Amino acid sequence: MTTAVSKEDILETLKSVYDPEIPVNVVDLGLVYDVQVNDNDVYVQMTLTFPGCGMGPYIAQQAEWAIQDMEGVEEVEIEMVFDPPWSPDLISDEAKAQLGL
Repeated sequence: MTTAVSKEDILETLKSVYDPEIPVNVVDLGLVYDVQVNDNDVYVQMTLTFPGCGMGPYIAQQAEWAIQDMEGVEEVEIEMVFDPPWSPDLISDEAKAQLGL
């Protein structure tokens, strides 16, 4: 029997993924726009702090691997989007405090 995976589980797991240039996880940075779970297939729509960020493929791969390691997950799709563009307003209050903003 497979374990059911929830959106909350995915978001919690994504908190282990960091932009290597900023010491804050991708969830608290506001880089995760959407998470959908269909059966045990996971779709994540995320962005980067700026479209030309060279760390984009690295961050997407880290996110995919983190989710894939979760019990019950079968397929993972990470889609990078740039509309709407990321802004510092998307950073969580906790992360803003951590960054001194």
